[in-house]
Amino acid sequence: MDSKTVAENKRPRPLLMMPLRRCGSHALRLRMNFNPEFYSPYPLHIVDFMPLVPLYGDLADDRAYFRLVVDVVGLQAVSMVKWPDMVFDPVEIFEQLRHEPRSVHRIVWELLLRSGERAGAKIVMDKSLDSVHYADELMRLFPDMLFLNVVRDPRGQVASMNKAIIHDFDSTLNARTWVQAHDAASALLARHPERALTIRYEDFLLDQENTLRQICDFTGIQFLPQMLDVTHSAEARQISKMSALWESNCFAPIPANADKFRQQLSLDEIRAIETQAKEYMHRYGYELMTAADAVLTEASFEAARVRSQAAREAAWHDLERANFRDYVLRRARADYLAQVRARLEQGAAHARAGAPVKLDELKEAFEVTD
Repeated sequence: MDSKTVAENKRPRPLLMMPLRRCGSHALRLRMNFNPEFYSPYPLHIVDFMPLVPLYGDLADDRAYFRLVVDVVGLQAVSMVKWPDMVFDPVEIFEQLRHEPRSVHRIVWELLLRSGERAGAKIVMDKSLDSVHYADELMRLFPDMLFLNVVRDPRGQVASMNKAIIHDFDSTLNARTWVQAHDAASALLARHPERALTIRYEDFLLDQENTLRQICDFTGIQFLPQMLDVTHSAEARQISKMSALWESNCFAPIPANADKFRQQLSLDEIRAIETQAKEYMHRYGYELMTAADAVLTEASFEAARVRSQAAREAAWHDLERANFRDYVLRRARADYLAQVRARLEQGAAHARAGAPVKLDELKEAFEVTD
């Protein structure tokens, strides 16, 4: 076994949480992070970057792949919550990865694994839940990857999604997103049942310790009693002040919150959610409140999209007034993605066809001179 293989075998094992945000994922991540063998930083949510990837062209061309590495490192740099004590050199990252299968996911996981190695972790978890839609590629890149499938009552999760600027502002649209995410997770679970652990958020609310012990057993790390007291998490206190979406993360979970959706959603909204999600509700033990017989047409989805877009624009204005820091940090990330797209589209208009270009390998330390 060569030295490179030995080094790779010593790397932390990758774990992806799936399949959709607003499922209580931060609550689980922050508690698991009490164990130094577990490392899960604030996620990059690379799903927002994926529409840009085709614009890079042929990743066999070193110029395209190097540009992609630079831009993913830039995405990490504009993340709302910084990864402690980590600065990445895109030149060095590119040289490390240039002879491996080329993928935006390989770049993202290189950043994660390096951070986990620095922390001395055995398990590195990415909380970019939407990456479930790219699970097949992740499995090809990392055959030992594990998956933590976190299920939440779709009515409660959609009610939470409706208030989050990262999602749509309509229950019908968000219910469809919920189903699509669980379709992807279900397909993965069918192919690799031994690689995944499924937990319900409502069970975590009722019994934190049992749920956390299940995750520890699944990932091969020790349960620590301090996981039960998130008030001692510095990151939980930090992010709870940054965004209204995370205010509850520095407090113990409240079981009664599982039914908050009853006050937040109309009966018609609940019917629309149950109509779309009833198969998974039966599978995971959530009782229906309606006949789940809503009539949903493409016209109704289009009307929902129009309403949602208007509500999104209003939400950005409301966020600017209510929490300027949250607004600026989210806008900075959105602006970065828009700038990357504009530059790639401009470059694509002037691109010339030809064989992929190979850059010279840097055998010595890279040095910038002026």
